[in-house]
Amino acid sequence: MVEMRTNPERRAGRMGARQIYEALRDQIMARVYGTDGALPSSRALADEMGVARSTVTVAYEQLAAEGFIEIRHGARPRVAPAVVERGRARVAPRTSTRVVRLSKFGERLQQDPPRWTEPPRGLVANFRYGELSPSDFPMLAWKKAVVAAMGRKPERLAYDDPCGSLRLRNALQGYLWRSRSVRCEVDQIVVVNGSQQGLDICARLLLDAGDRFVMEDPGYQMARHTFAATGAVAVPIPVDQDGLETEQLDGVEARLAYVTPSHQYPLGGVLPIGRRHQLLAWARKSNACVIEDDYDSEYRYDTKPIPPLHALEGSDNVIYLGTISKTLSPTLRIGYLVVPSGLRSLFGAAKQVMDRHTPLVEQDALAAMLESGAYDGHVRRVRRRNAERQQALLDALHRRFRGRVRIDGAAAGLHVVAWFDDVPQAREAALIEAARAKCVGIYPVSALFDGRRVGRRRSREAVGLVMGYAALETAQIERGCRLLAQAVDEVAHG
Repeated sequence: MVEMRTNPERRAGRMGARQIYEALRDQIMARVYGTDGALPSSRALADEMGVARSTVTVAYEQLAAEGFIEIRHGARPRVAPAVVERGRARVAPRTSTRVVRLSKFGERLQQDPPRWTEPPRGLVANFRYGELSPSDFPMLAWKKAVVAAMGRKPERLAYDDPCGSLRLRNALQGYLWRSRSVRCEVDQIVVVNGSQQGLDICARLLLDAGDRFVMEDPGYQMARHTFAATGAVAVPIPVDQDGLETEQLDGVEARLAYVTPSHQYPLGGVLPIGRRHQLLAWARKSNACVIEDDYDSEYRYDTKPIPPLHALEGSDNVIYLGTISKTLSPTLRIGYLVVPSGLRSLFGAAKQVMDRHTPLVEQDALAAMLESGAYDGHVRRVRRRNAERQQALLDALHRRFRGRVRIDGAAAGLHVVAWFDDVPQAREAALIEAARAKCVGIYPVSALFDGRRVGRRRSREAVGLVMGYAALETAQIERGCRLLAQAVDEVAHG
């Protein structure tokens, strides 16, 4: 309906039935309404277009006569799925020969864009990291909190503090203190739209083109994309079983370091206290900021929690980044930064420029769950469930592969890295294809290494897979590992 709404000349001239028919036909063929979506009712469309209802009725009847839509009494017209499928190949996308001049930021992003792919459907087991089970979401508690937030009549409908609602920041202050030993003032907390926006704000405020930033290798690629889009240059520092090899920071000059010390992504190491102090000492000496991404610290199984960098002495230049994407849902897009006191106003200004503030209803709902203890209770429940899922995955891998598999990162988090000694790196693509043919989704750790270090980075020659389990039930995990073992045997001995 976009084209009809935004064309004032047509609307002022009262579109006729033929024009409405043609516009709707084009939108149907362009899949604006999907393969079987509902169109507006004739009354609603007539009101929208400022025409008589009979005019819309004529257009709908013509569309139905030609098989574009299906009309049923008492229901809104729906797209006829078969028509869209037949016509998909005939609809040519609109193209333009005009060359748009991009900014330097746009050019860099165009050269090295992050990749998003449609999640595969119909798999027996998808070991993709970052997905959670819908059955774990606290639907009743969240619904209650949202309804209560929407039921409170506001004093006015106006923009709010870009740093986040005071209620939520107060609740987060208490939660961070009791769960992660992070002590901060309320004014140091900035609520953002997920951790990704937090990274983007840090990149824009702390990096210029030509600056250098430290990245764990392997590491979180969306952070690298975000920082590199500013024109800054990554300095990859290797990771071992304990996390970042901080001794290799000697002599490195950089403006920023991005680290995941509580559960290194993806290899899962927990940075020892000695290395933490070494990292902070390097940052002070280099006058660099450290971004501490504590993305899934709620999930600890057989390891005692180590205080985050932010809680240690000499952490004045640490920016702490947290999110609810791994506890509630990645669809909610709520995260938070704890920034040095002197930067609070600057980060608030950057947030205001970007999008004014994070949606208030969700902020109030999360605050209510934190205040009531419902959030803490939910975290305890999903921690137990994910511990069971992880154990099911470890048991299945060891049972199917015995001594032919090595596991990293099982002490915490929502994924492990499994190394398959039978499959050399050269057969990685073949293994992914063989597993997909058996309806199993697998994802290689190789994609998370810095491409410039490919030739000299690996001491391991086996294929490694990042295996997430938080969206799977134990039966799916068991069946997925059985099918994966078959795929490994085919590739290793084929």
